[in-house]
Amino acid sequence: MLTGAALAAAVLATACGSGTDPAAGDRPTVPARPRPNIVVIMADDLGYGDISAYDGWIETPALDAMAAEGVRFTDFHSSGAVCSPTRTGLLTGRYQQRAGIPNVIYANPAWNRHHGLQPRETTIAERMQAEGYATGIVGKWHLGYEVETNPLRHGFDVFRGYVSGNVDYFSHVDGFGNHDWWDGETNREEPGYVTHLINDHAVAFIEEQAAADGPFFLYVAHEAPHFPYQGPNDAAFRVVGEQIPETREPEQVRRAYREMVEEMDTGIGAIVDTLRRLELAGRTFVFFLSDNGATPAGSNGPLRGFKTSLWEGGHRVPALAWWPGVIGAETSGAVMTSIDLAATVLDVADILPPEERPLDGVSLLPHLLGGAAPNERPLFWAYQQARRPVEQLAMRQGAWKLIVNGPDGPDVALFNLDDDLGETNDLADDEPERVAAMREALDDWRLEVEEGATVQPAPLFSPGAVGP
Repeated sequence: MLTGAALAAAVLATACGSGTDPAAGDRPTVPARPRPNIVVIMADDLGYGDISAYDGWIETPALDAMAAEGVRFTDFHSSGAVCSPTRTGLLTGRYQQRAGIPNVIYANPAWNRHHGLQPRETTIAERMQAEGYATGIVGKWHLGYEVETNPLRHGFDVFRGYVSGNVDYFSHVDGFGNHDWWDGETNREEPGYVTHLINDHAVAFIEEQAAADGPFFLYVAHEAPHFPYQGPNDAAFRVVGEQIPETREPEQVRRAYREMVEEMDTGIGAIVDTLRRLELAGRTFVFFLSDNGATPAGSNGPLRGFKTSLWEGGHRVPALAWWPGVIGAETSGAVMTSIDLAATVLDVADILPPEERPLDGVSLLPHLLGGAAPNERPLFWAYQQARRPVEQLAMRQGAWKLIVNGPDGPDVALFNLDDDLGETNDLADDEPERVAAMREALDDWRLEVEEGATVQPAPLFSPGAVGP
């Protein structure tokens, strides 16, 4: 991916930590230089077949430009098939089951609204904040509704956005009639279309940090294209104090979905343009991904399944890495997941991971700088909904993927993804020894991540409760 000179420059650029690392004597010593900035941009429910960078149906010129100038991943995966679990894994670098967040944290007070990212978990924002980085999140949190789980309690200096799974794009009301737009720990009115607000706050954060002349970590968590499906010229669906179901015709949903993705892309372009204008592009690592696959409103291209399933369409997602002058243009088939982002971000910043909470993910940086990808390591998934047992399990190792429908169910399928990306040819009967070995590894993983997992507050579930 890189010439020798560019690789040397990249190594220098990433070997510039705070000087407080006790193991610094084992690392290359280089003259003091600006530490790299990091921007992680996450779409919500964006599918593998949605954007033009992946031959999708929606034109996204900003993402196309990032893909043309950086690394486009074709085998990148979210660690979960729904929102809260993937966000937990991304920020902690650990399987979300370890944090006690294996499923969505719902806004319904009769379900698990009181759950969230607990104080014992360590986020990349906390590690970076401790090493002198300014840290900000704009957009969706979805890791707890209570003040004790607010982003400011998990290493972020700045939070502008919402804490629930989705809000009306105009009124900022969640699915239970609560106004949900925050400035830090204060619920505040701020008129505007959510995507535009996220874009504006992201640009403002970068401008403020450029003026302060210090390194920053910015997490841009878009709502788009998650429902409610509202384009920038639509009207509000929800009002405070009421639960209003969204009813739209399929053609209206498709039009709004396209406009939502286009507006997000415009904002990503504004972020990149701001980095260039402020002469920060060469020392800013930008990574774009989706938190899971698309719903039926979008497209997962050739992949089977949608969000909430562990077929490839539920967790293989678009992902792009961009760092001008450091990483070159490349299409990568590396098998990577969103839990690798924490290790990657810390590696880019030359910050050690937390010793007390060892990471499950690995850094992508060596691969981005021309090294081999760890494609043969085992990767695992488990999906469940609130109040229900695990519904689906999956394991990936190399080209092979095992799907288990239920914790103890007999429905097991095996696919060779190199030959069968659409998961149509079940080889379980042809490979009984492989199935047995992978099933054993999957069972061992499940027991291991559940043992010692963070215990959430006692459940408050009510029979028959319904949530969005």
